[in-house]
Amino acid sequence: MSRSSSSTDATETPDATPTARRTFVALGALAAASFIPRTARAQQGRPRKSRPTDRVEPPNVPPQPGVAPGENAAAFAEWDTGGLSRLVRRMTMGMTGADLAQANQMGWNGYLNYQLNYSRIDDSAVENWIAAHYPYLVKPTAELVLINYDDVFDQLRGASMYRAVFSKRQLFQRMVEFWTDHFNQDRNKVESLLVNDQRDVIRKYAMTTFPQLLKASAHSGSMMVYLDQNVSDAKAPNQNYAREIMELHTLGVDGGYTQNDVAELSRVLTGWTVDHDGDFAYNPSLHDTKDKVVLGTTIKGQSGAAGQQEGEAVLDLLVNHPSTARFIATKMLKWMVTPTPTVAQISGIAAVYRATGGDIKAMLRAMLNEQWVSQAPMKLKRPFHYAVSALRSLNPSVTSTKPVDEGLMQLLGHEAYVWDTPDGYPDKIDYWAGSILPRWQCATTLSQFQSSATIAVDTAPYRAGSPAAAVDLIDHNFFGGEMPVTFRTALLSYAGTTTLTDAKVRELLALAISSNAFHWY
Repeated sequence: MSRSSSSTDATETPDATPTARRTFVALGALAAASFIPRTARAQQGRPRKSRPTDRVEPPNVPPQPGVAPGENAAAFAEWDTGGLSRLVRRMTMGMTGADLAQANQMGWNGYLNYQLNYSRIDDSAVENWIAAHYPYLVKPTAELVLINYDDVFDQLRGASMYRAVFSKRQLFQRMVEFWTDHFNQDRNKVESLLVNDQRDVIRKYAMTTFPQLLKASAHSGSMMVYLDQNVSDAKAPNQNYAREIMELHTLGVDGGYTQNDVAELSRVLTGWTVDHDGDFAYNPSLHDTKDKVVLGTTIKGQSGAAGQQEGEAVLDLLVNHPSTARFIATKMLKWMVTPTPTVAQISGIAAVYRATGGDIKAMLRAMLNEQWVSQAPMKLKRPFHYAVSALRSLNPSVTSTKPVDEGLMQLLGHEAYVWDTPDGYPDKIDYWAGSILPRWQCATTLSQFQSSATIAVDTAPYRAGSPAAAVDLIDHNFFGGEMPVTFRTALLSYAGTTTLTDAKVRELLALAISSNAFHWY
């Protein structure tokens, strides 16, 4: 990882006195104060009223009380003003002033519709950049397996980071992250096969319907290899994929299946494997042709190519099962709204799943209503979310994201595609809350990227006016105009009244990224 040290302008006044540095350290402590969740407090701030046409009502669910902080939540502090900012925080990989301004112009329903209809958002600039810098990502498996995998993975990881930061399709990016964990695979096992899985499964179906997404995953050579389905046959059925498709992908651990269902489904899926290139294939010679019983349904044994239809029938059984509707509804609610969804919320979104055939957009539209989002507690950003949101606020010029997607993500313990178990990276505060020191280091590193680096942060806009104007611009870019009053006062004091230097601005940016408010969304 290459990083330049802070430059010193010719007119810079030395500010590295012991007093100044003690102030910086003290302000850093203030920035991260109350990083641990606090108890609920009264909602404060300026309430915003949406126009009648902007309101999205919950799906036939009675009004819910405010959701108390749970295992991954804390009460919104004084910096949150409610209304549209909460929706923007939930729907993006990091709210900026420009995002909030766009939402205010469109209104609640307009902004929600805009992000839901992601294919209509012109993202050609991002995709053209990806195509120019990461050409391996469009290659078929047969070609990818001939390329050094580390080079392939660098491009896959880099594209994921770049899209998350610069894509205008922010809700889509959030759902790509969600489904990547839901159908998690460890790149160290599947290697280049993961490129096609991300391209042709996760990104292709992230906002279509859950049945489409699940079936695409079930026909992914990468998934077959990751969960050992490729070594399963009639003589020795491997139960890994059969178990995980029920426990983690559809029904949930309490979804009503038994160990016998796992064993029977593993027999159904014999023959589902990969070809010599690593793409999905069905091999009838490996299939168990006897009858099976899965979830109380008899699956008539078939031979030849028709044997594959047994598995297809069980996929239909799984996506239409009521436990799947509840499991997916619960997990999406925890991701997008609250770690502690109520029974009524789960039932409401599960009803939308059943009524629409698992339409992901319909479920998102139903759960991102003003009533639920306005009452939702804030969540801690996972490290990937945190770093991406910082880059979105910094808006740097980029020739490669590798210093972040590799170096900093390894430091923060959230490097893409290396979680080795099929449950995916945790979305719980008790797993991530201990990473405060690496986060501070991340904030400092990001703020120091300069013109000689692959990521360059320009401080000129912050030095164009007074120190107070610089703090105003930080407030706009990093907090959407909702910087906490206490932190703002301290930041103004540290900025001083003399002309800001490049080094001083970078310290202010690091403090903004380190601040308590910036860790939450």
